[in-house]
Amino acid sequence: MQTAINVSQKRIESIDLLRGLVMIIMALDHTRDFFHREAFTGDPLNPETTTAALYFTRWITHFCAPTFVFLSGVSAWLQSKRKTTKELSWFLITRGLWLVLIEITVMTFGVLGDIYFSTVVLATIWSIGISMVLLGLLIWLPFRAMLIIGLLIVFGHNLLDFAEAERNGAVPVWWSFLHRPAFLQLGSNFTLGIMYPFLPWTGLMILGYCFGKLFSNTETERRNKLLLWMGVAALVLFVILRSMNVYGDSQPWTTQKTGLQTFFSFMNVQKYPPSLLFMCATIGGAFIFLSFVKNTSGRFAKFAIVFGRVPLFYYIVHFYVLHLISIILFLARGHSVAEGMKVPIPFKFIIPGEGYSLWIVYIVWLSVVIALYPLCKWYDRYKTNHKEKKWLSYL
Repeated sequence: MQTAINVSQKRIESIDLLRGLVMIIMALDHTRDFFHREAFTGDPLNPETTTAALYFTRWITHFCAPTFVFLSGVSAWLQSKRKTTKELSWFLITRGLWLVLIEITVMTFGVLGDIYFSTVVLATIWSIGISMVLLGLLIWLPFRAMLIIGLLIVFGHNLLDFAEAERNGAVPVWWSFLHRPAFLQLGSNFTLGIMYPFLPWTGLMILGYCFGKLFSNTETERRNKLLLWMGVAALVLFVILRSMNVYGDSQPWTTQKTGLQTFFSFMNVQKYPPSLLFMCATIGGAFIFLSFVKNTSGRFAKFAIVFGRVPLFYYIVHFYVLHLISIILFLARGHSVAEGMKVPIPFKFIIPGEGYSLWIVYIVWLSVVIALYPLCKWYDRYKTNHKEKKWLSYL
């Protein structure tokens, strides 16, 4: 009989595998942003205008952010087995603040390519960073209190949708950081884009932290059964609440002209910020995946695990590579650097309506992922062989 994993002695490869898979899939959406001709001219999830291929390409990447945030919480729990509460709290707070700094500097430039930083977008890394800071403060609480806080946030934050609807979206600035995305014009030459309000992401990370207890205290076979049932329960809850169109998502579904379009509308749940139904659909699938992982020694599994072991490094590098390629192709199409800096969207060197087919997007995506594998594998080995360098744990 398999027993609970000794987390102080080894990494849990099923978690690295899942994290690696979502990191690979994540790059598909970012590749679409940089290269697809329709990336900035329409909504790929609009059931009335999209195609099945485009809808799938966008929707499958929904799994990435919530799974990564949730697993960040799990990783924090696993670290608590080899660190004191004080050590873990300090690490989470300082790493969280470091991630916020990375977002507004390294990621802003890598994603937008704006040397003047006239626009700063608070996106995935920001939300993870702030959530880590808050988790670092909350881990001093009893486990049950943390679990209750996490559940209240995840299951209750959509109550704020009703308050926002009453105000027609006119909420104060602090509220936008908390729950409602906004682009704030701060002065004549600076825009702050809050794409990832932190409250729901923080709740999800807290639940991930509490969920980590399953990996250290539960026998493997029983844990997998619990994962399966929790995953199924999350998907059932998704179907029930989504069918009712009353609570759990601010974007109701509607009957469309065809059954496929109606299905697209039904599945088009809110990511900004992640609704309860968005989290049920994605985390439910992640639970089921983890429940069935038995072998992580296959060739593809080993390939994906490499990315799962160095996620931040890969995340930063892949954005710079994608943007560099897009700039080269932009110039190759006859445009100038000056034209690239004057485009009407925050993404420099991208003109809405100009780009490539979805097939080209997939080719570029796979090429970039494969090309980055040796670099990520080298960095993983470097980290493994230099554990005495504490700063590496921040990247």
